[in-house]
Amino acid sequence: MPQVSHTSVIDVGREQVFAYINDHANVPKFMFGITTFDALTEQTEGKGSRFVVAMNVGPKTLKSTVETVDWVENELIDLKSIEGFVANTTWRFADADGGTKVDVLFSYELPGGLAGRALGVILEPFIGQAVKQTESNLRSQLA
Repeated sequence: MPQVSHTSVIDVGREQVFAYINDHANVPKFMFGITTFDALTEQTEGKGSRFVVAMNVGPKTLKSTVETVDWVENELIDLKSIEGFVANTTWRFADADGGTKVDVLFSYELPGGLAGRALGVILEPFIGQAVKQTESNLRSQLA
């Protein structure tokens, strides 16, 4: 399963950074390519919460249902796909000099065959761009 990891320090307190990323309504605002991140459960945070996700990748829209499988307030958000496009995301938060260290790990699974190879050609350059733009969005929206 291909993975992309990224670490950055945002000049805002950990509680504020965590709260912003943890609020599902904010995800389409800061996460590049995400057009939908809607709650499927009454519970909208913490372990067991589920969301329907749509991500535009070039000309293709990838859809997935994700579940929060691990969650520690102000420290960890771990989302795993349970249906649709397989993409898992883990966010870790720690205090850093003057702000918050944010580690994100994004892993995904491509389908086999020609369709999977074609999607990989689209997805690989998108991921790098998405990580940079997501960090930029977070910095400007949390400032």
